[in-house]
Amino acid sequence: MIFTDLKVLFFANTDWYLYNFRRRLIDSAGEHFGTLACVSPPGPFGQKLFEEGFDWQPLPFRRQSKSAMLRSSLASRRFLSRLIDDFQPSIIHSFTLTSILLTWMASLGRDCVRINAVTGMGYAFTGQSFKHRLLRLGLRPLIRRALNSKDAWTVVQNPTDQATMLEQFKLDPARVRLIPGSGVDVDRFAPASRARSGSGLRVGLLARLLHDKGVGEFIEAARALHEQFPQVEFLIAGDPDPGNPAAIDQRTLARWRGLPNVEFTGHVDDVPSFLNSLDVFVLPSYREGLSRSLIEAGACGLPLVTTDVPGCRDVVDDGVQGRVVPARDGRALADAIRTLLEDEHLRQQMGRAARERVVREFSDETVNEATLALYREVLAERAARP
Repeated sequence: MIFTDLKVLFFANTDWYLYNFRRRLIDSAGEHFGTLACVSPPGPFGQKLFEEGFDWQPLPFRRQSKSAMLRSSLASRRFLSRLIDDFQPSIIHSFTLTSILLTWMASLGRDCVRINAVTGMGYAFTGQSFKHRLLRLGLRPLIRRALNSKDAWTVVQNPTDQATMLEQFKLDPARVRLIPGSGVDVDRFAPASRARSGSGLRVGLLARLLHDKGVGEFIEAARALHEQFPQVEFLIAGDPDPGNPAAIDQRTLARWRGLPNVEFTGHVDDVPSFLNSLDVFVLPSYREGLSRSLIEAGACGLPLVTTDVPGCRDVVDDGVQGRVVPARDGRALADAIRTLLEDEHLRQQMGRAARERVVREFSDETVNEATLALYREVLAERAARP
């Protein structure tokens, strides 16, 4: 069924996320629905959406300080309320807990379906400090109200988050869907020739420069392996995220940049080329919704080394597509990387298995069709009401 007279509003808390992770979904939705609009804080990727013909609206929102965040949240709510009144969306699809809370508050009293995509539990729910436990106490009742409100549906990316959401927020299981990630273009992310061997190998990490992405453990592993593999390069691709509580401070980054076998590449525009320059891909994250970088690397036929946490272990079976090690354990990480550096046949075998799994389970075609099927389901349910 094609709902040509209906409208969909996409909202994320970064323009980068909308463009890089949901661009293909927005395209697919445009083929089935009448009108689309996209909202995010301002940035170059939002401008790209606009230049490519999408109705993109920059949202007044800042994360840099608590006072600025409070003021911008109030401004964002007013902005979203006006936009919802003007655009009259049939569906609002929000990504991340921050966006979910803002759209819930902004859409109170409005007649629209909200698809709440929980792309990860967020630092407030993964941090273990007293401050984070206190923050959880305050946020939990708000999130419960937002997710259980009228015409709200919840999408999670891994089974652990699904169980957590059902238990902590008392959700109706009939209104919760497990859709694995945002999907990747398996034609764009595809294996290329790897002619290197022996000492010329490259091990890479693609992530924001955050402690909870396991950057410190990656550095620890690089140090531990340098004596045995002095010519192996360890590459870290990604930007700092100064507004994030888990951001790595500049002094620490400067110290790490001085290591002889570690290179910080910064942001990379051509991610497939970066991945295909590697021989092993590593993500030692503390928790993910469903790791996009692991899926992209797997699509490129790379063996994967990751941690035994939600959103990572759901992509890699230990001993099949790569190795799975305990989180926050740099020594175990080094041992897993060593195993792959020493065995070319194993790298090739695990890389093939990683590619096969991504094509089978995590392609954007598979994920986007599941999302559009949910749109059709919720709209059909509304249409059937007396």
